[in-house]
Amino acid sequence: MHKQKVHGLERKQQIIGWGFVLIPSLLIFVFSFYPMIQSFFLSLQSGKGIVYEFVGFKNYIRLFSDPMFKQAVANTFLYLIIQVPIMLLLGLIIAALLNAPSLKFRGFYRTAIFLPCVTSLVAYSVLFKSIFAYDGIVNRFFMAIHVLEEPISWLLDPFWAKVVIIIAITWRWTGYNMIFYLAGMQNIDTSIYEAADIDGASKFQQFKLITIPLLKPIILLTTIMSTNGTLQLFDEAMNITNGGPGNSTMTISQYIYNQSFVYTPNFGYAATISYAILFMVAVLAIIQFKVSKVGDQND
Repeated sequence: MHKQKVHGLERKQQIIGWGFVLIPSLLIFVFSFYPMIQSFFLSLQSGKGIVYEFVGFKNYIRLFSDPMFKQAVANTFLYLIIQVPIMLLLGLIIAALLNAPSLKFRGFYRTAIFLPCVTSLVAYSVLFKSIFAYDGIVNRFFMAIHVLEEPISWLLDPFWAKVVIIIAITWRWTGYNMIFYLAGMQNIDTSIYEAADIDGASKFQQFKLITIPLLKPIILLTTIMSTNGTLQLFDEAMNITNGGPGNSTMTISQYIYNQSFVYTPNFGYAATISYAILFMVAVLAIIQFKVSKVGDQND
């Protein structure tokens, strides 16, 4: 009798447990997996407005001959190659500095550096647009210290407009990655550093030979997240430069937006570009995992 009650209680707990799992699983399928499947079928169609016809993989073939798509990919990968390493390195260095036990007002500094990533995307984009305006504070500062003889048209020059976007992304997301590194550093046993001090290792040697190797899993995580985020970059290019001048700062995500809402709507081709981003993210993530494993084997 007692065994039957225990068995009945276990069965009831299992049913309740599956009930809790079933509801979120259903929501994930409805709001995540189903739209992904629908968008894939949509990418196999083409048309203007609401009139579509099945074209197979012609949209995917079109990507290779689309000059504007190539421009958007080139711009996005330029941001990725330059900005992501700078941001991750800055995050590591700042985290190491803020992890020092002797540093006063650590809580204030951590909050101040993390604050940009929780500010409104539109608000901070407008702020950067104002700062780097022709009569903005940056031009005034450089002219006041005689670095510039005349103002630079930051947002109207293809090169400097890219620089502004890279600075904006770095300013916003460095603190976000810093939090991950700081959490990892605080979980490293202090006795390891004490032993290194006894052996005469300098702070830089400790950072290079102890901190970075022990943070490898977190560095890999932040690298993949930053790569994914940069490949989907939209707000900065849209709100600061609107993709200009002459599409020189347009990103892949902004091109998707243009295909859907700015040009004559072609949601099939927009879905195709979205899957191109998915493919790029997957390939780069696999490469990063492989490089990380090779590095671990060499160590």
